Amino acid sequence: TLDIPTLREMVLVHDDAFAKVGVAACILLFIGACGKSAQIPLYVWLPDAMAGPTPVSALIHAATMVTAGVYMIARLNFLYDIAPAAAAVVAVIGAATAIFAATIGFAQRDIKKVLAYSTVSQLGYMFLAVGVGAYAAGVFHLLTHAFFKACLFLGAGSVIHGLSGEQDMFKMGQLRKHMKITWATFLVSALAIAGIPPLAGFFSKDEILWGTFNAHVGPEWLPRALWIVGLATAGMTAFYVFRAVFLTFHGKDNVSHEAKHHLHESPPVMTMPLIILAVGAALAGFLGVPAALGGSNAFHHWLEPVFAGHVGGHDIGVGMASAVSHATGAASTIAAATEGHNTDLEMILMGVSVLVAIVGILVAHAIYVRAPGGAEWVTRSLGPIYTLVANKFYVDELYERALVRPGYAIADKLMYRVIDSGIIEGIVNGLGITARLFGAGMRLMQSGVVRTYAFFMLIGFLYLVYELVK
Repeated sequence: TLDIPTLREMVLVHDDAFAKVGVAACILLFIGACGKSAQIPLYVWLPDAMAGPTPVSALIHAATMVTAGVYMIARLNFLYDIAPAAAAVVAVIGAATAIFAATIGFAQRDIKKVLAYSTVSQLGYMFLAVGVGAYAAGVFHLLTHAFFKACLFLGAGSVIHGLSGEQDMFKMGQLRKHMKITWATFLVSALAIAGIPPLAGFFSKDEILWGTFNAHVGPEWLPRALWIVGLATAGMTAFYVFRAVFLTFHGKDNVSHEAKHHLHESPPVMTMPLIILAVGAALAGFLGVPAALGGSNAFHHWLEPVFAGHVGGHDIGVGMASAVSHATGAASTIAAATEGHNTDLEMILMGVSVLVAIVGILVAHAIYVRAPGGAEWVTRSLGPIYTLVANKFYVDELYERALVRPGYAIADKLMYRVIDSGIIEGIVNGLGITARLFGAGMRLMQSGVVRTYAFFMLIGFLYLVYELVK
């Protein structure tokens, strides 16, 4: 069966049988998710795809299409619960993708490229969540990310429209004076993705970090290591997003004279979606206010029917403790004990993540607003490191040399010249040539000359005589 509820029931009943193939099946499914949702090493297509129209980037690449891999793993949570090794792979790849893509976002000049690598990084965050078993937190971040990332992309499109096609952030600056609505909505969404309370990204990102901190996946040290990576990524996200904010809307005015002549705020057909999405980026997080902040975590409880009844040794984290305990009939006791014991720690870690985000924003402000020539100083100071990051660690070039060029060479030298032209076409053409030669020979015999026919008859008669007398 391919029916997920039926499959889930079969796994719950026969978990020992499924465990024998669970790791291989889950890793293979995850490889597909890596391609669909742009995880290491299959992420390079997504930044290139962002070159398309900005509304397409906002809808398909930020909110729906690329998140399908995350949804698949969350929906198949019962399989990953019986394959903790595969779950650990998901978490590690997600964390690695999150911090790797965030690093690349540090040095991109194209405003859409920054947001593209931000999408890759945030997808890594979601895979980190589902990998450690915080499935509802991953889906919650999928929801909140749709609002603020779509708003950021459409805001970037508004900026590009206002500047007559310019996408280089170092040729922008001071645009808040001319594009107040775009600036305000972009700022709200930037604060949301940075994890500043009480905006949406704060709640979903904190749930992921909290679930990671309390997870039981892989070796004992792995959850804390993943939490550190997630925390570092949060600070890096705040930095590169506000780098884009300050270079675009604040800092030094680098707009060309020609672009400034046409500079204007976008029409309402473009700004109204920005306002709607900014409201979502500000308020969507209140669907999942955690108990530590006095909330009921309504979004998590809404997803309980999907994530309740886990099997295997894969701990789903404190954030989902109430869902599991609900399935076993002891929700109130376990949830109360867990939350009561960890509320103080959760609040401390929450404060740490917010502090890290604020530090990232302040560092970006110091470099790109307060310090004249700060960007040039960073470029000079980091030297080859900056060049490496700006060129995206030369991964595209590596793929070009390791895969694309050899692929073309194999296609041309072997597949085309040898197999296609030499063997396949040789067989086809050989048959044609043979038929043509046979036809030419037959035409010689059918010349219409009586003496030729008499000669062939004589040859045949002599052959018969020979056969008779030998």
